[in-house]
Order: sequence, then C-alpha cells, then structure tokens
Amino acid sequence: MRSSHLITIIALLTLASSSFAQDKTAAPASDRIVPSAVLDELLVSGEQPGPGLWKVTKDGHVLWILGSYSPLPKKMSWRAKEAEERIAESQELLANASVDADIGFFRALTLLPSLIGVRNNPDGAKLRDVVPPELYARWSILKEKYIGRDNDVEKWRPIFAAQELYSKAIDKSGLQAGNVVWPAVEKMAKKNKLKFITPKIKVEIDKPRAMIKEFKKSELTDLDCFAKTIERLETDLDAMRARANAWATGDVEALRKMTHVDQVGACIEAVMNAQIVQERGYQALPAQLAQAWVAAAETALAQNPSTFAVLSIDEILKPDGYVAKLRSKGYEVEEP
Repeated sequence: MRSSHLITIIALLTLASSSFAQDKTAAPASDRIVPSAVLDELLVSGEQPGPGLWKVTKDGHVLWILGSYSPLPKKMSWRAKEAEERIAESQELLANASVDADIGFFRALTLLPSLIGVRNNPDGAKLRDVVPPELYARWSILKEKYIGRDNDVEKWRPIFAAQELYSKAIDKSGLQAGNVVWPAVEKMAKKNKLKFITPKIKVEIDKPRAMIKEFKKSELTDLDCFAKTIERLETDLDAMRARANAWATGDVEALRKMTHVDQVGACIEAVMNAQIVQERGYQALPAQLAQAWVAAAETALAQNPSTFAVLSIDEILKPDGYVAKLRSKGYEVEEP
C-alpha cells in the first residue's frame, strides 16, 4: 500500500519508526472548490460485504487476497461470509510487509526531546513563506473549513500540513481512513488459530540524533505533494465517497474506472528525493517491501494448501503491483 510506504518512510525520517504503525493547468481557485451542497453522494451504512476475493493458485495451493480500501464510510461495518470461510480453511495469514527499524525503547525515549519541532519548516519559516501565493490562498480556504484556527500547522513543512488537512477533511466528510477490514480479519485469523506472517525489511539507523538534526535543516521538494493534496480535496471528495461506496458494495469494476489525483505518489516522490533518504539508501524501501511480500507469498503458496492475505486494492489493480508480479512468475490469478 503506497500510503503506508509514505507513513513508513516519514516515520523513519522522524525516527518514530516502529512506533508508527499512499501537471495539470491550474484553474482559478473559485472554480476548484466543491461546495458542501454538491457533495451529494450518499454513503452506505450498516453491514457491507466489500469486494470478492482474488484467487492466486499454483500446484493445487491457493492464496486468497482481500482488497482493502481507504477511506471508507464511518457508519459502515464490514463482514463477508466468503472471507470468513476462506480464513477458516487457511493455515496462515499474510500481512503487509513492514520496516523493522527498532532502535530500542529506552534509546528512543532519550531521543524524544530532539523530535520536538521535527515537522516544522527549517529556520522558522511558515507555510506562507514557502508556498506560492495562489496555492497558499487555496490552502487557507480549505484550512479554515477543515482544520479551523489551529495556527501550529502554519509552521509545518508542506508535506506534513497536507497530511493534516487531508486527515481532517476525510473525517468531516463522513469517511474514515486506515485499514478498516484488517482488525476483523485479524480477529477471525486468531479465532481459527492461523499462523501470522509479517514480511520485514531490516533498516539500520546509525547516529539517530544526528539524523534528526540533519532532517530539521534539510529541504524537501514537497510543493507538488502539497498542491496535489489541495487539488484532490477541492475536486475529488464526492468521488472519494463514490469509491468508498463501490468498495463497500463490492463493485470492483467501478473502482477500476474511477481515477483520481495521485497526491500520495507525489508525496512519496518528495520524500524519496530528499538528500537524507538518498544518502542512506532508503529510496529502495518500497521496492524492497514489494520484494519481501512477494517472496513471502510464494513461500506460503508452496507450503500451505490455503493462505489468506489483505492488500490495498490499489496495489492489486496496479499493472505492476504485487498481484501482477505473482502473475508474471507463472501463478494463475482469478479475479472476483
């Protein structure tokens, strides 16, 4: 899941690591804001089945994959009989790949004072100082609508301010971010005594205090991330609700057809291009995470008659995503 990659990488940069858990011609700002009255896509509620399962097979063994999605309607609960049945007959649950950058609990405590202000722009700059005036004006309209009078966010780097704005906007639009289905899947897996598999990438953090100091002074080319987040919130909230409904009701074909501004990709690129990332080789993390998950999936398929997994539906549908990688290796993939 690309948004989780972004959170992981930013977590590394801020050294919160393991304690933290994805050009268009500018139109006038007045033409880009979507008034609340226009957001008339009604969100589904109650118990919903979500999409069907992707089935990956080889030599009589099967990997069942549930495609998760975010954000989803707040008033929706997920329960799918097919998923319950497949989990019950499986031997292992395959989780998302994660970064293992544990620097030790007590050592982390000693670093907490140096983390103060890590989200802030270098040299006390504010958003209005680093963002073009037209873009800052659009930010101000959305900030007042979704965040309010909190002025601390005005000190933050654009990438962190964008994340805060996006989170608040999602919450106020009747949606909830995060992997809603995973806790339910995890509960079912524990009930059926499945073994949990979590592929991990080991990352060594040398001289963490120096890294924090360097990050506080470093520049990030994150204006594109900021701009695309603004654009998405101006133009895409109603479509987000439509996509949330499509996932909840299992309409995979509708999800395929619904495109959106890729602010997550822009934010990941901003982090990947940072000097602190380049110097330490962290830019390879997304590819390493993908490789680790695919390798774990192949091992599970070889060893287990049945395995269950949860992946972002975006990752499943991508032409070069995790499922596509398995297909290229000769595994048969049957879509729901």
